[in-house]
Amino acid sequence: MKKKHFAYIILFGIIVFISIPILHLVKTYLSEDKTKIHTPKGYTNDASRLDLTSVDSIVNVPTTKTEMINQLREIIQYSTLKHIPISIAGAKHSMGGHTMYPNGIILNMRPYKNMQLDTINNVLTIGSGALWEDAINYLDSFHKSVAVMQAFSSFSIGGSISVNGHGWQKTSPPISSSVVSFSLMNCKGEILNCSRTENKELFSLVLGGYGLFGIILDVKLKVVDNENLQFKLYKLKATEYLSYFKKYASDDKNVKLVFGRLNISEKNFLENATLDVFRTSTIAQQKKITKPNHTLTEVKRLVFRNSVKSEYGKKLRWDLETAMGGFANNDCFSRNEILNDNVALIENKDTSSTDILHEYFIPERHFNEYIAALKNVLPSKSIDLLNITIRGVYKDTDSYMRYANENVFGFVFLFNQKKTAAQEVEMKRLTQQLAEMAVRMEGTYYLPYRLQIDKKTFRKSYPQSEGFFKLKLKYDPHEVFKNKFYDYYK
Repeated sequence: MKKKHFAYIILFGIIVFISIPILHLVKTYLSEDKTKIHTPKGYTNDASRLDLTSVDSIVNVPTTKTEMINQLREIIQYSTLKHIPISIAGAKHSMGGHTMYPNGIILNMRPYKNMQLDTINNVLTIGSGALWEDAINYLDSFHKSVAVMQAFSSFSIGGSISVNGHGWQKTSPPISSSVVSFSLMNCKGEILNCSRTENKELFSLVLGGYGLFGIILDVKLKVVDNENLQFKLYKLKATEYLSYFKKYASDDKNVKLVFGRLNISEKNFLENATLDVFRTSTIAQQKKITKPNHTLTEVKRLVFRNSVKSEYGKKLRWDLETAMGGFANNDCFSRNEILNDNVALIENKDTSSTDILHEYFIPERHFNEYIAALKNVLPSKSIDLLNITIRGVYKDTDSYMRYANENVFGFVFLFNQKKTAAQEVEMKRLTQQLAEMAVRMEGTYYLPYRLQIDKKTFRKSYPQSEGFFKLKLKYDPHEVFKNKFYDYYK
C-alpha cells in the first residue's frame, strides 16, 4: 500500500508540475481582449500603435511594373504641384513615423513583389513590396536562400533596405552588404540604377535612408545555398559570452547563424545568457518549408506573452528556452526553415498596451561594461522588459547613415508599455538614458524606432547626419519625399 500511495503522490506531483504553467498560459489567453485595432479611414499608424496620423491619401501601387511606373510618375507630379509630401510604406514595422507624414500621400508598395532568380550569378531581382517570406518561399524551390535578413520574415524588402536592417548571419555586415543594386524613382520621376559603381552616392544614401531619396522599385540581392544546419544551444554566464562567441561561433567556419539572449528574470537579471548557433550539417536531407502550424505558433506566442508583468512567466520562458531554445538541440533544419519566422510569434493582442523595440550597437571592447551598466538602469519600475537578444554585426562600408562603424554587437530590447501618459513619459526618459549610455560606450542606437531621443544625442551618435540632410536637399530640393523622422531630426 505504501508503494501505491507513493506512486499516487508522484503522479499528483507530475500533474501539478504540468498544470501550473498550463494554467498560467490559459490565464494569459483569457486576459487578452483580442480586439482588432482598425485604423479609421483617412488615417494611418505604425507598429508602435501610438502614432495615429491623418493623411491625404493612401495609394496602393499596381502589381505590374509598367502600370506602377506610370502611376508613380503621376503621383510625383501631383505631389510637386500641390506641395503634398510623399511617404513610402511596406509592412510598416518601423515605429518612428518613417512611413507617414501629416496630411501627406502614402505609397503602399506591398502589391509590387515580382521575382526572378539569376541562377548563374546567384542574384534575386525582387520587387520592393515583397516580404522576405515571399523571397524565401520562392527561393526554396531553387534550393537557394537569402544571404542576409533580420529575425522575422514578415518585413518588406524595401523597408529592410530603407532601415538597412541586419540579421543573425555570422560575420555579416547589415543587409546593405547583400544588395547588388536597385532601381530608384527620384523626385523628378526618373528611374536610376544605383550600385557601388553607378550613382554611388545615392546608393549609400538610400541604404538606411528611410525613403527620403526616392522610391525603391526593384532590388537585386545576393543569394546563397539553402544548407542544412544543425542547432546547438550553450548555457553560460553573461560574462563568458565573448569567449563562447569566439570559440563556438566566430572561430568555427561551419557556423552560419548565431544569436544570444540574456536572462531578464529578477533572480538572475542579466547574469546568465544563451548562445544559439546553427552550423553546417553533414546530413544531406533538407526539410521543405511547410505551412506554419498555427496551434504551435499560438502556444509559443502565449509562452512569450505570459512573461508580461509576470516574474513566473519570465522564468518559465527562460527555462523552456534554455531547455530547447525554440529548436530541438542537435536537430537539423534547412536555412529557409529557420529564417521563415513570422512576427506573429510575439504578437500582442492586448489593446491596452503595446510592445516597443529599441536597439543599441556596442563595440566588443565595451561588451561586459555595457551589460554591467544596464543593471543600474534596468529593469524600469513601470516599463516591462520582455527580451534582450544579442546579434553580432560586422562593419558597414556601404551605407551613409551607418550604425556599425566597426564590428559591433547589437542589443535588441523589447519592452511592453501601457498606453498611458505616465508610461509614455517614463519610456521617453528611459530611451534617452539608454541612448546616452550607448554613446558613452562609443556605440550607436538604431533609428527605425520611436522619436524620443534628443537631437544632441542623435548628432553624437550619427555625426554624419549633417551631411545626410544636406544631400537630401541636393537630391530632393523641393522635399517631395518626407516623413516624421525627417521633420524631427533634420
